Formats: sequence, structure tokens, C-alpha cells
Amino acid sequence: MYALALVTCPNGRNAAKLAKLVLGKKLAACVNIVPGVTSLYNWKGKLEKGKEVLLIIKTREDLVKRLGKIIKDNHPYELNEFITIPVGGSKEYLDWVSEEASG
Repeated sequence: MYALALVTCPNGRNAAKLAKLVLGKKLAACVNIVPGVTSLYNWKGKLEKGKEVLLIIKTREDLVKRLGKIIKDNHPYELNEFITIPVGGSKEYLDWVSEEASG
């Protein structure tokens, strides 16, 4: 009953702002900020390429809906990426995620 959320951002400043926001609201236990991502995607009928920063957000599945709303409401993109993946892991780590992501 845990999830990873993947969110791309246009730059490190936006990524750090979103990471601090979701951590401050206790919607995640940890956010990894991965710079230097090259994204290729179709947008409005055109192939686009851009440099982005990837957020890997560790949270509980029951917080995903609230997390998605916070991301959407505070993200600079017209259509932001918000993909969640259910995950498992070590009991100790997941216990920590439950403690910290108390929503």
C-alpha cells in the first residue's frame, strides 16, 4: 500500500519547490530530485525534446489523490506528468514511509 510518484519539472528550482511543498504537507516521506533528464514527447502534434528534472516521490497509496492535486495546483506546466506505481520494499523502510507520510 505504498507508491512511487514520478513528476517531471522544467528546472531544479521548480522541482525543489514541489518537493518541499509535498514534504511540508506530509504527503511524502522522501523526494529524490534527479537532474539532467532528457525527455522526448509528442505535444500538440509535434515531437518535442527538452531538459527536465525528475521527482521520485515515496508515499502511501492512500495519499496519492491528495498528492496529485497539490502537484497539479502548483506545477508550472499546462499538463504535468503525474504517474504512480505501486511498490513494496523492506518492512523497516515502509514503516518509515508510513510514519513520515502521515498526510
